[in-house]
Amino acid sequence: MKNYFNFNLTGKKLLPIWLLFLVFFMAPYVTMITQMKNLQAGNSPSMLLLPVLLLLIIVSFLFIFYIAKYSIESVVFKGIAFEFKGTLGTFIGKVLLGLLLSIVTFGIYLAWFVKDIQSFFVDNSSYNSQSFSFRGQGGNLFVIFLLSLILPMFLFVIVMTIFLMNNMQNIAFFMIIQQVVIIVIMIPYMYYVYKWMVNVNYKDYNIRWETNFWESCGKIALEILLSIITLGIYMPLAMLRLFKFFAGKTKAVALDRKLNFGFEIDQLNDFLFIWGQLLLTIITLGIYYPWAFCKIGKRILSKTYLEVE
Repeated sequence: MKNYFNFNLTGKKLLPIWLLFLVFFMAPYVTMITQMKNLQAGNSPSMLLLPVLLLLIIVSFLFIFYIAKYSIESVVFKGIAFEFKGTLGTFIGKVLLGLLLSIVTFGIYLAWFVKDIQSFFVDNSSYNSQSFSFRGQGGNLFVIFLLSLILPMFLFVIVMTIFLMNNMQNIAFFMIIQQVVIIVIMIPYMYYVYKWMVNVNYKDYNIRWETNFWESCGKIALEILLSIITLGIYMPLAMLRLFKFFAGKTKAVALDRKLNFGFEIDQLNDFLFIWGQLLLTIITLGIYYPWAFCKIGKRILSKTYLEVE
């Protein structure tokens, strides 16, 4: 038997947070970009740039906190809503400490920073009075960063630098190759990061992906390719097809039983619906975004289900 999720967040509830984000993020951001564009060679940047950049970072994380909080609390399963008990003060403390340690360690601590943020949202969430627990480790994420992103990019830069030193006339060819290689590198990187993120305990269940590397990366590559050759028009459907694919690979496993997640896609209607919400957001200069976010979330979650194997 399939049991479906639901999502009851409304645009009206989300609107105040979105308007505050527009005011306190977009206005400083435009100011910072304008100052940087007007900066003349040899001149020092304004002393306001650093405080503005810090403000942008803080506002971004504040927005992430409230979007995550409202979204988690709006997920409903079998008539029971999820709960979230994390506090803004604790979250900001983790963010500031994580940013500081990431800076002083020249980015090495970033993997543990991401793990702390992921754990904060997962561990403070509960369903039917039972808490979730994130099981991913910062050390594992660091290895993923190192082997699937940093080292491949480092080797690519070395090879391309040598190539350019001997073929300066082939800049256009280099730019094309650069984009292709970056996409190729990012595919396994995205796969491993998202697989690392889906590692959550609930009661005696472990929720995880049961996936095959080559099949999964091939699926991601195909959807990216179709998005590129359609100049982005296909992208909403690509995201839906990837969600369906990986939802079907997500299992909640206990010693004596297994639950399967899934998603029922209606490709044409879902594609048109999402594009309609995106166009309304563009036409209203972003004001409609809270309603688009909530309606898309409700459409997707209401067709996402959990069933016993």
